[in-house]
Amino acid sequence: MRLEELDLRELLQFEPKGGILRFAGQRALLLDAVALGLLRKQLIDTLGLAGARALLTRFGYALGRRTAETLKDSFPWDSPDEWRRAGGRLHRLQGLVIFEPIHREGPVENAPFAEGLWNESFEAEQHLLHIGLSEEPVCWTLCGFASGYLSYGQGRPMYCIEERCRGKGDATCVMVGRPREEWGEEVAAQLVYFEKDGLDETLSRVTQALKNTERTLRAKKRELARTEGEEGPKDSLGKSPAMRRVRDLAERVAQVDSTVLITGESGVGKEVLARFIHERSVRAAGPFVAINCGAVPENLLESELFGHTRGSFTGATQDRTGLFEAAQGGTLFLDELGEVPLSMQVKILRALQEREIRRVGENTHRSVDVRVLAATNKDLTAEIRAGRFRQDLYYRLRVVEIRIPPLRERHDDILALARMFLARSASRLQRKVSGLSPEAANQLLRHPWPGNVRELENTLERAVVLTQGNCIEVQDLPDEIRGAVTPVYTPDNLRSLEEVERDYILAVLEAMGGNKLKAAEKLKIGTSTLFRKLKQYQGASDGTGST
Repeated sequence: MRLEELDLRELLQFEPKGGILRFAGQRALLLDAVALGLLRKQLIDTLGLAGARALLTRFGYALGRRTAETLKDSFPWDSPDEWRRAGGRLHRLQGLVIFEPIHREGPVENAPFAEGLWNESFEAEQHLLHIGLSEEPVCWTLCGFASGYLSYGQGRPMYCIEERCRGKGDATCVMVGRPREEWGEEVAAQLVYFEKDGLDETLSRVTQALKNTERTLRAKKRELARTEGEEGPKDSLGKSPAMRRVRDLAERVAQVDSTVLITGESGVGKEVLARFIHERSVRAAGPFVAINCGAVPENLLESELFGHTRGSFTGATQDRTGLFEAAQGGTLFLDELGEVPLSMQVKILRALQEREIRRVGENTHRSVDVRVLAATNKDLTAEIRAGRFRQDLYYRLRVVEIRIPPLRERHDDILALARMFLARSASRLQRKVSGLSPEAANQLLRHPWPGNVRELENTLERAVVLTQGNCIEVQDLPDEIRGAVTPVYTPDNLRSLEEVERDYILAVLEAMGGNKLKAAEKLKIGTSTLFRKLKQYQGASDGTGST
């Protein structure tokens, strides 16, 4: 068989109804050129020009070498020279480029081994379309293909380089191929892209750059944490013993993909805990989608969760993706699930059990890969007894239940959270407010916080807005907090004198910005006494204090 007899109709085998394609006896794929152009752009955006060029050149090289191996044994060639020269024609038959060999009359000094015009290069076309005019040749995959094919055919390293390229403004692309040893030092930098070591080095540089960026982000995060107060709680959760237990349970739950039911009064921070779980799970790279089920009218909730098709109801002018699909690969947080009507509870249960949903107005089911976290401020067991909540959905959600205690049950968190919210509000509002006066801190501790953490956050933002100094005073607080008095204790909520003293000492220390000398002076006690008491409190919180 001769090179000129290669025919696409014989090389390409396929079933008219679709299925596996074969080219020269080997499985092949039809790929859209624009999609490859978009991939090129993403590689350049991610790895830079050098990294993308190294990757695409190595890919082309592997493709060219594999094609040469296949073609050699696929046909009864008249001579080995026929299949060795078939690479250019293969380029054309595969739709990559129109190859025209350059024939010179008479001997030419230092003539290249291979030389040709590349017309209609798909790479130059896509590079111009998605990236624009380049300063260097851009037909990286084609150069790799030609080099891989020639290297296999000649049994030695052969490298093809563009001398001209449409991607950098030339009228056409011109390729020149030579054995490795015949290339001079002027193109040595381009030969690196054909070597595996060159690709490894480029990717290593990219990896190191990413690591440097991660270190910078971690440093910025630590700096932000210091701005918000080194003693402040992480993730707005709190540092009291009760919240430490919540945190520990949440961290363990984050490592598995089970559904979680978060309970607690309104405003305790259920969505904050849900985000905490998501960000420490394997789904952290996916989306976190939240919906307050109680805030959506019943007739719209199904469309919000599952989506709808055009024309499925009045006002449905186009197809819409629901939140289950929007959270694909991530986490869906269903807040106030106790407000969902029974008719919708059945559909949510099916979505959880079958991991599939059906849009409103659609007959087909769609698979979803979503972790569901749910929250409620209602007593669901009481709702079940009253017939307002499905028992099977309750047990499907309550694989793990995490109860967040109200703020009044965790006094240790009040001032720590207050300082963090103060720092955040001051930074966002660009106000130079640095702390709380002892009197203001004391009033915050006296207040019962019926609105919990949400109320505390709003209180501190209001105080930052209204204060005329650089410290929050009692007069900057709302009336209900300024008028807060020591709560009346009953047999159920009695606290020891030691606990009350500890809370007040820690409050004054917080108000003094952690300055122990100023705190001792304000408390009118010796610094040695303060240090001794703080050491006792630390031992008690660590579980090492004496009983």
